[in-house]
Amino acid sequence: MLKFESEELPREGRLVAIDLGTVRVGIAICDPSQTWTSPYETWHRQAGKEEKYFRELIQRERVAGFVVGLPLHNDGKESQISVASREFAAWLKNTFELPVALFDERFSSAQASALLDQMELTQKKRKERLDQLAAHIILEAYLESSRQAKTPPLAIDDNQNHL
Repeated sequence: MLKFESEELPREGRLVAIDLGTVRVGIAICDPSQTWTSPYETWHRQAGKEEKYFRELIQRERVAGFVVGLPLHNDGKESQISVASREFAAWLKNTFELPVALFDERFSSAQASALLDQMELTQKKRKERLDQLAAHIILEAYLESSRQAKTPPLAIDDNQNHL
């Protein structure tokens, strides 16, 4: 299995959160002071185009680091999707040499879905916004966790709860 440990992210600069899916990737971003976050976009994965997409995003938004959602089961154990998230986080780190942290994303999609239930959206618009709203929730939780702790959130390393 690929070894990847979360890193402490800078306390200033724009962070990008990623809600990784096999077809769609939800993207959220914060301001340089890390005070507010917003859903950014939903990127539809295309084989061979990930590096170009993320390189342009990093340059356009002056990204200082990434938060990749780590989907865990309710009992805290990892799943096959967790492995894909770890591999993606390692790819980001190795490709762009920016700090990357994994963050427990349990319930982020459920929270996003509940928020979207309150809006009158077509099924297509709802599907499009779900992933970026989940990324927004992940980034908000990460920043809140790091503010409260005054230290980085618990690193999820390769020695815990694997398949």
